[in-house]
Amino acid sequence: LSESGVPQLVQPMIWDYAADLDVEGKVHLIEKYRRCGFSKVWFASAFKGATGVNQSLTLIGHHLKNHLQWLKVASKSPADVLEGIALTGWQRYDHFSVLCELLPVAIPSLAVCLQALENGGYSEKTKENVEKLLGMSNLETETFMR
Repeated sequence: LSESGVPQLVQPMIWDYAADLDVEGKVHLIEKYRRCGFSKVWFASAFKGATGVNQSLTLIGHHLKNHLQWLKVASKSPADVLEGIALTGWQRYDHFSVLCELLPVAIPSLAVCLQALENGGYSEKTKENVEKLLGMSNLETETFMR
């Protein structure tokens, strides 16, 4: 890869939507990319979708945990390696599938994930900020919103 010149043309994106993604494994993967000449990498997470083809509601806690794991990867990686994070929002698994987790039901998840990334974590203050921004009285992350 180094000799091909590809690392000067592209930046790899590492995708993982798991709530328990392997932090050390991702850090090791970033190190491999660096040794190949890639100076920057991207992360890809999901704020909705990616948990089941027929899922209709978004379980915020799953996506929040995924983002918190990505923050751990970022903190254990060289400071200059991360170019950005793409928050994907899957709506169907293939073009023959029905739509899943439409955007309106996932807006609270998007807000939680963005606030967690911006604040470097999630706390009661972050939760209160999201509730205020969305005009909600009780944001639930471990159960489906009612």
